[in-house]
Amino acid sequence: MSQTPGVACPCGRLDSRGRALTLAQCCGRYLGGHEHAPDPVSLMRSRYTAFVLSDESYLLASWYPGTRPAQAKSEPGAKWLGLEVRDHRDVDITHAEVEFVARYRPAAGSGKAVRLHERSRFIREQGRWYYVDGDAC
Repeated sequence: MSQTPGVACPCGRLDSRGRALTLAQCCGRYLGGHEHAPDPVSLMRSRYTAFVLSDESYLLASWYPGTRPAQAKSEPGAKWLGLEVRDHRDVDITHAEVEFVARYRPAAGSGKAVRLHERSRFIREQGRWYYVDGDAC
């Protein structure tokens, strides 16, 4: 995955001063394989970024093996418009949930934005968080 210095991370995470983090400062280090996301919210944000960048290998690698599909492709030509993390909670030390809203505009069709609202489940195994599945809200 190439990262252009200074490009804002697609997930929209801000630093303590309210400035957008760059892709390299934020999700790029997880997508690049240098680090594992330290918590479920970071993993969910990095998965959103992987959809924006069409990084199927990261999507599959961050998906729990027991629920992982054979392919994880984002819609070709979709324009991702933004991410909002609404809530997160630790169920216990190895399970967590993150509620989010992601918006995108399909490449074909009416041109109206699609709103994906989901409560996702995550599991931690051997110190690493994985996306398990989610329910539409």
